[in-house]
Amino acid sequence: MDKRMKIKRGIYIIPNLLTTGNVFCGFYAIVAIINNQFYSAAVAIIIAIIFDGLDGRVSRLTHSSSDFGLEYDSLADLISFGIAPALLTYVWVLKPFGRIGWMASFLFVICGALRLARYNTNASIIRDYSFRGLPIPAAAGVIASLVIMTKEILSIERTEPIIMVIIVYLLAFLMVSNIRYRSLKGLELKKRRPFNMLVFSILFIYIIATIPEIMIFLITVIYALSGPVEGLLFTKHLKPAARRLINRLERKRSDQ
Repeated sequence: MDKRMKIKRGIYIIPNLLTTGNVFCGFYAIVAIINNQFYSAAVAIIIAIIFDGLDGRVSRLTHSSSDFGLEYDSLADLISFGIAPALLTYVWVLKPFGRIGWMASFLFVICGALRLARYNTNASIIRDYSFRGLPIPAAAGVIASLVIMTKEILSIERTEPIIMVIIVYLLAFLMVSNIRYRSLKGLELKKRRPFNMLVFSILFIYIIATIPEIMIFLITVIYALSGPVEGLLFTKHLKPAARRLINRLERKRSDQ
């Protein structure tokens, strides 16, 4: 009996080590922001996203998911993808606006926290391969990739404050919205795929390695917009189908 209790109280090492790497990157990003090293902070947030993805992937492959891992991962995400990017937007661009600036950054944090809390409460109920609301790592990725692209491609130190305010408010809204986003959980890498898929994957990785500053920004922005766009397209095609179904049911009732 005692042995069983010890087994149940244990934790899985590898997924939680990856989550710890996520926390480390988030904390390093905050330290870099304090030292006005915004580019380094943005890179740390991107690396934290990689750790977060590996954490989930490893836990699913090794069947090592647990309630402890879920809570620890959420706390790590709040640090790396909530507080760190919000602080980055404030110190990088919004600081001159005073209370308006830090309130915009706080909105990002609180919406990210609400998004994580909603996900945790539904995690044991909903097991499909989609998210309700923009995942907080993706929202953080938009901000971090914007900092990187601004520095590397546009060769300017800061973006326009009004652009950053719009981006922060938009990301905050998307995180707490009911818009559906596709998840990579259903991607089965072990299954056989067409040869062209391998060629496309290699080409895609090659392009990212060649121009990472642009590609990371495009990937994060496209994913953030994919939910609303797909929702609009789905609604557009759903309404005619729903009308046809209703008309068919009404005809059946009239025939009866």
